[in-house]
Amino acid sequence: MLQKLKYFWHNIRELSGDDAYERYLMRLAEHRKMHAHENYHLQHDEQALSREAFFKQWQDSKWTGIKRCC
Repeated sequence: MLQKLKYFWHNIRELSGDDAYERYLMRLAEHRKMHAHENYHLQHDEQALSREAFFKQWQDSKWTGIKRCC
């Protein structure tokens, strides 16, 4: 029962975007790991955004500019 509840909660967080920061950190770590063997200097040395900065950037990209189809 506990496993089903965890699975349900995970899906709720994913659908609502609540886990977006954790997914960002995982993708950043994977990206760095993938390019660790290369001479990769452009974004490799870049620090991860703080949770607050990430959500501000996420909200700005979501709501800034024209967001309509027609």
